[in-house]
Amino acid sequence: MENELMKVLIIDDEFPARKLLSDYVSKIPNLQLVDVCEDAMSAIVAIQQQPVDLILSDIQMPELSGLDLIRSLNDKPMVIFTTAYSEYAIDSYELEAIDYLLKPISFPRFTQAINKAVERFKMKRQMQQPKSEKDFFMVKADYKLYKIEYSDLLYVEGQSEYVTFHLKDKKVTAYYSLKKLEEELPQNEFVRIHKSYIVAISQIEAIEGNMVSVAGQKLAIGKNYKDALMERLG
Repeated sequence: MENELMKVLIIDDEFPARKLLSDYVSKIPNLQLVDVCEDAMSAIVAIQQQPVDLILSDIQMPELSGLDLIRSLNDKPMVIFTTAYSEYAIDSYELEAIDYLLKPISFPRFTQAINKAVERFKMKRQMQQPKSEKDFFMVKADYKLYKIEYSDLLYVEGQSEYVTFHLKDKKVTAYYSLKKLEEELPQNEFVRIHKSYIVAISQIEAIEGNMVSVAGQKLAIGKNYKDALMERLG
């Protein structure tokens, strides 16, 4: 997995921007530029022909914006928006973009955004390994790599762009999306109970009203998650 290439697609209607991003991508190891598109419509065709891991997309483009392109994809890759306009930052956050780069983009700032994408890419790959092969995953936080065993994980708390892993003996906060984590954790062991919480099913001690008790902590159950939770607990 260490040498696995992250497939990248660039979308921008301006040639200088496409050239700059292509040059930047070529300078970073383990990135593979699979296509460069002038507009979102051609990007849709490219994605259908060659799935990608990361999209570097402009926002304001003819016919279809970068935002609407990402909204239209069922299986959404990671995305870093590259734009000259700051007013779309909230939209990018709602789409769980890795980063939002304002033009002109310096190489150090680009590298910072790519590093975020690489960390998420690695974590996703680790969690996709069969449970029989691996019962832990690695998380980068505070300039360290933490080994997190599923059996030690009590619950995960989402906080904006970060999540806190509440373990039996410590807490670890890392840059990650709770939604992505929900998709990647073993579905038979973990369940989403709230927009801010994922809990280990084996660690649930009690349910009282709209609260779940986990390791002595009472966590709220979101109204949109309660039925699914009760069904999982059977």
